[in-house]
Amino acid sequence: MSTKPYKGFEPNWFTDKPTERSFRSIMKWGDPEKNKIPKEGLYKIMKERFNLSDDDFKQTVDLGEEVVDFKSASKLSKAQIDTFVKIVGSENATTDEFKRLQVGYGKTMIDIMRLRKGIIENLPDLVLYPGTTDNIEKIVEYCNKEQIYIYIYAGGSSVTRGTECMKSPNVILDLRKNFNKVVKFNEENQTITVQPGMYGPELEKILNNAPENFGTKFRYTCGHFPQSFEYSCVGGWVVTRGAGQNSTYYGKIEDIVLGQEYVTPIGKIKSDSYPRKATGPDIDQIMMGSEGTFGILTEVTLKVFKLSGSHKRFSYMFKNWDDARNAMREAMQGEFGFPSVFRLSDPEETDLMMHMYNIADSPLNSILTAKGIRENERCLMLGFTDGEKGLQKNIAKNIKKIAKKYGALSLTGYVTKSWEHGRFADPYMRDNCQDFGIIIDTLECSVNWDNMDYVHKFVREYVKSRPNTICTTHMSHCYPQGANLYFIFILKDNDLEDFKVYHEGILDAIQKSGAAMSHHHGIGKLFAPYFAKSIGKERMDVLKALKNHFDPNGIMNAGGTLFLDK
Repeated sequence: MSTKPYKGFEPNWFTDKPTERSFRSIMKWGDPEKNKIPKEGLYKIMKERFNLSDDDFKQTVDLGEEVVDFKSASKLSKAQIDTFVKIVGSENATTDEFKRLQVGYGKTMIDIMRLRKGIIENLPDLVLYPGTTDNIEKIVEYCNKEQIYIYIYAGGSSVTRGTECMKSPNVILDLRKNFNKVVKFNEENQTITVQPGMYGPELEKILNNAPENFGTKFRYTCGHFPQSFEYSCVGGWVVTRGAGQNSTYYGKIEDIVLGQEYVTPIGKIKSDSYPRKATGPDIDQIMMGSEGTFGILTEVTLKVFKLSGSHKRFSYMFKNWDDARNAMREAMQGEFGFPSVFRLSDPEETDLMMHMYNIADSPLNSILTAKGIRENERCLMLGFTDGEKGLQKNIAKNIKKIAKKYGALSLTGYVTKSWEHGRFADPYMRDNCQDFGIIIDTLECSVNWDNMDYVHKFVREYVKSRPNTICTTHMSHCYPQGANLYFIFILKDNDLEDFKVYHEGILDAIQKSGAAMSHHHGIGKLFAPYFAKSIGKERMDVLKALKNHFDPNGIMNAGGTLFLDK
């Protein structure tokens, strides 16, 4: 049930731990025993928008609680399987159908809908759990010789079909089990080198406790907190060019990475970790974003930052999107320092939040209206600072000055603190909504300030072309030259093929709008055709030449990733 009981009818939300070895145990987000139930305000909005009644929420659909029970022979020969077992050990190789399906899909809505309906396709032939770089070198060498395709799995939070095994015979390397250790920590340089299978929380725990772990003077952070933070791995962040919610201050992952090591079909590629250099094209930038198509990331050296003792939180309500957007741009170009988290919700998202948190019927709503801050127009800005206390104070002071200039009303840091408390939990909610045939999904893109308004309107126009669809948008991951636009769409649908067509239409709209196809989700196989159109033939030819160099036999993450297959 919800943490706050409903005043009216509340659906019997499915909050049990998924049945062992069930489809739901694979598709469910995060902790098997954790759920996030829609607040009553959101429940009422969904009923109203989708023309539903309480009766429509008395029967669930496609829970996915069926136990996975099927047989599918591996397409690898016994001799090939025996060779892999010899490399990693019998305890680190499996053809068990359930374990193969566990790493077969990511977390796209298409993946989840297939699992709910028991649809099994593109199953890996063999799951391997390598423990050393030597293991991986031998696997790649053998696969290149035998023309066996290689796929990589870490956190499994891909929303682009990035790791799906489209071609056989294949192996998939699950890096979480054994390839998740600290290689070295250097306080003098403020760097840490880790293996790619390390989860985000484990990395943060190690850095936050650096005095105990490494005898350091300070506590540290990586500063990288994607919404998938609790269930994503360092390797996935790097190879997709991911971003954390604090990227405005700490940078995206490509700003945090200093050095990398990859095993490729043509040999090992290892970069240095100098902070800046003029030594030709940067191999680190070439490899980041390659999404397993050039080789397998085996080590990465990351910058680390002193852990802030506290934040300065702030939130403001603006009269309209134009004023709020201009205030955000002015703040990012003010040269007084950057906030850590800096977000702006458009009118639809702002009003949804107001209803979800029961503010729409509170005295605050009357105060906002009296000040000319009206429903369907107002926009919520929130954020907080990191770094040295004087810097934090200066940033917050200047943002306050800009917000006041645009007539915004301060809501103090309380709103931000509430958001911060649950910022990694939202993905849980879509499981519970989808139990009743309501889809919550997201797409995002990178834009400049001068085309932001056009992209916002153009993409929303397509999303809203489907009747009764909710489409909220926020600006996040802000920079002096632009920001990320993040679209969340909520619709009533339980038809997989229908949803695929709609999803493709949104991707097409993003590409046609002139935005970059992704700011931090990556491209994978799902976005690849639109990505190819977006960057054009000349740039695609460069990427294909690199692919041909690193992987001449085309065995790495084959089947459409980045549109690089021959």
